[in-house]
Amino acid sequence: MVGYSTLSAPVTGSLATARWCASRGWPVHPLSPGRKTPAGNCPSCRQSGHSHETCGCTAAGRWCHGFHAATLDFARIEQWWGGNPGFGVGIACGPAGLVVVDIDAHERELPGRDRLLPGIDISDDIDLTGLANGFHTIGVLAALRGHTSPADDTTTLRVRTPSGGLHVWYRAHAGHRWQCSTGSGARALAWQVDVRAHGGYIIAPGTVTEAGVYEAVGAAREPAPLPGWLARELERTGHLPPAHIPTPRPVPPRARQAVLAASGGQGPANRVLAALLAEVAACAVVSEGAAFSEKLNRAAYTAGGLVAGGSLATDEAERLLRDVAEAARPGQERRYEAIIRSGLNAGRLRPLTLGGGA
Repeated sequence: MVGYSTLSAPVTGSLATARWCASRGWPVHPLSPGRKTPAGNCPSCRQSGHSHETCGCTAAGRWCHGFHAATLDFARIEQWWGGNPGFGVGIACGPAGLVVVDIDAHERELPGRDRLLPGIDISDDIDLTGLANGFHTIGVLAALRGHTSPADDTTTLRVRTPSGGLHVWYRAHAGHRWQCSTGSGARALAWQVDVRAHGGYIIAPGTVTEAGVYEAVGAAREPAPLPGWLARELERTGHLPPAHIPTPRPVPPRARQAVLAASGGQGPANRVLAALLAEVAACAVVSEGAAFSEKLNRAAYTAGGLVAGGSLATDEAERLLRDVAEAARPGQERRYEAIIRSGLNAGRLRPLTLGGGA
């Protein structure tokens, strides 16, 4: 697995990067060697009118259709990057539960005042001298709201891009399907500030392109929760879909019992697993968009490591995972059994000792 320290320098091997991302519950897909675009489709998928919705390539183990093919399956990851070490690593933001603020620093002509901060009036008597890129516009927006700019947010993972921009990573709130945007589009947070969320992907830290390395900066190596003020700005600027969001349901008793059963055990291993099972159980209150598969995979992966490290019995791990999965997604046994099996098998390859983490 990629260690924290390697994220501050070029990672040796895209396979290691892909493994590290998947272990965090972030589905990955290949990028073309040396580029930041997805690896190309097969000839059939390049035909006019072809859609990923009816395509069988992903099920057959092919990486067609970019982020739609993103996976947490470690066997497939070994197949894709092990056989193609030149591939870069992309992460499907929506399934990963990520919102990434993509700040650009391109040399562009300043647009009209109404497009600098959409929905916020910038009067003609305000001097815009020196305002030149996304670092400035997101900084102004944050200052207007009385908060630190995401570019300066040291609490979360930030990744410097080869072009001088910055990717600021956040964890999305459960049940919110934040949408992508570009800083020059009809839906925008700020000029030269893109948003990567559902319907998009982000380049993994450590990925090397012809232009350079995507390199983590600062000390933080995990995405922090999306700040409330920034969530309000995203909602104000149209980054939530108009579809009705169903009323949350209470967490079923069976899900609570599975979490309590894990937390009732002795030692740090039980506490670690209980925290992850709690995230799976919380999916019960949201019918879709809760990143259930990713959270269950993360719990199963950690459980597999605890089993391999001698801190947890196999039958107990399987029972706890199945109980909470069935409570969160009743009647979807075929789906969650595959996730549990894959996660446990992958986790067993990397034993965790008492007090360890995923």
